[in-house]
Amino acid sequence: MLQEGDRILVRMWGSLSMDEVCTISEGSLELPGVGQIPVAGLSRNTAEQIQQAILSKLNVAGITGVQVYARPLDTQGISVFVTGFVSRPGSYAGMPSDTVLFFLDKAGGVDARRGSYRDIKILRRQQVMASADLYAFALQGRIPSFRFQNGDTIVVEEKGPSVSVSGEVRNAARFEFEKGKLTGEALIRLADPNSRATHVSITGFRGGTPYNQYLPLRDFSRLRLENDDQVRFLADAAGDTIMVEAQGAILGASRFPLKRSARLQEVMSYISVDPERANLGGLYLRRKSTAREQKKAIDDALARLEHNAYTATSSSNDEAQIRAKEAEMLSSFIARARQVQPEGIVVVGSGGRIADIALEDGDVIVIPEKTDVVLISGEVLMPQAVVWNADRSMKEYIRSAGGFSNRADTSNIIVVHPDGEVVPRAGAVQPGDHIMVMPRVDSKNMQAVKEISQILYQIAVACKVILDV
Repeated sequence: MLQEGDRILVRMWGSLSMDEVCTISEGSLELPGVGQIPVAGLSRNTAEQIQQAILSKLNVAGITGVQVYARPLDTQGISVFVTGFVSRPGSYAGMPSDTVLFFLDKAGGVDARRGSYRDIKILRRQQVMASADLYAFALQGRIPSFRFQNGDTIVVEEKGPSVSVSGEVRNAARFEFEKGKLTGEALIRLADPNSRATHVSITGFRGGTPYNQYLPLRDFSRLRLENDDQVRFLADAAGDTIMVEAQGAILGASRFPLKRSARLQEVMSYISVDPERANLGGLYLRRKSTAREQKKAIDDALARLEHNAYTATSSSNDEAQIRAKEAEMLSSFIARARQVQPEGIVVVGSGGRIADIALEDGDVIVIPEKTDVVLISGEVLMPQAVVWNADRSMKEYIRSAGGFSNRADTSNIIVVHPDGEVVPRAGAVQPGDHIMVMPRVDSKNMQAVKEISQILYQIAVACKVILDV
C-alpha cells in the first residue's frame, strides 16, 4: 500500500507536459498545475490505479487530451537489522516506507523487562540518523516518521529509570522516563490522575535505605523521583458536602446534598413524604460502612467455622466418616454464606422516637410504606404474607404459613420490625413485621452447632435471608 513519503514518478504529455518525481505528503500527491490527488492506501504494485487517480483529477479540472504514466519508485524491498533489547534480534525484510513499529513487531517487540520504549535509535553506517520514543505512539497515536534504506539498523537501548503508579489514576502502569526527567510533574502527565486524587504516597529507596513520603498532589509535581519508586495517588481529602438519598413513601426530591456535619433531623425537614402511605415510625438507614462491617463479621465467623471443621480430630472410623460428611456439608454452606451481601441497616427508632444521628456520605434514608401485612419465612411449609390481625398470636401466624417444617428450630424465631429492629420471639406481632423461623443445626460437634447458629442469625439480621444448612 502507498504510504506517507513514498515517491512516485509522474510523466504526462499531450495538452499538459510533466516529468516529475513527487512525494506523497499527508496522503496526497501535489502535482504542479493540477493540485492534490489522494493516493494513500492504493496498491504500491498497481500503476494503473495511480494513473487512473491522476486522470480523474485532470477530468475534474477540465484538462483533456493528456496521456499519463505513473510508477512508484520505492517498490524495491530492503533489509533492516533489529538488535538490542528485543525478543528476536535479526535482519528483517520490509519496504523503505515501513515504520519502526513494523520492524520492531517483526523482531517480537521490545523486551518489556529490559528494553526501552523511549530510547530507540536508528543507525545508518554507524551514525545515529533518528531516535524513536514509542510513548508518543502509545499516548497520542503518533508514529515516528523515518524513511529506511537497505542496511539500516534499529537499536533498542536498555530500559531507563521507571516508576510504578497505582490508585486514583486513569493510567495505572509502570512508566519509563528519559534520563534526568523523572519528576512528579512528568509522572502526572503520564498517569493522568482523576478528579478524586488529592494526595500522593511514595515509597522507594534513597542511598540504600527505605524512603517514604506522603504529600498533597500540588506539592508532588515539584518532587524529583528515583528509579523503582512506587507511587500511589489517593483520595484523602474530605469534602465539605455529602450526598444522602431518600427512598420509600416519599414525594418529590430523593437526593439531598448536605453539609458534612448534617444530622438526620435536618434532612428530614427537606423530605416530602406521603402522609397517607408513609410509616415514619419504621424509618431506618442503609449505610455502606455498616454493610462492610456486617460483611466482615460474617466472613470472620465463616473463617473460624471453616478452620474448626477441617482441623477437628476423630477417635474412631465411624466418627471420622461423620466428620467427613459434616465437612462436606459445611463446605457447601460456607460457599453460599460468603455470597450474601448485607444491607447495612442502621436502626434509628426506639419507642416511637427517631434518633438524631450524624449522617454519612451515601446514606439511604428509607421510609417504608404503611402495611397491614405480616411476612412469614424460613423453616415453614408455605412461606407467605398474611394480613395482620391484632388478635392473632405468633403460633397462629406460623400455622397460617403451614406450620413448622421438619427442619425448623421451634425455639429460635426472630421478628424484624419495619424499622429494622430485630427481637427474638416478639410478644405481640405488629403490622409490617417479618417473622423468620430459623433452621435446626444437626451436628455431632457442639462447637460447630454454636458457630453455625451464630452465623445464621447474623445473616438473617444483616441480609434478611435464611440459608439452608
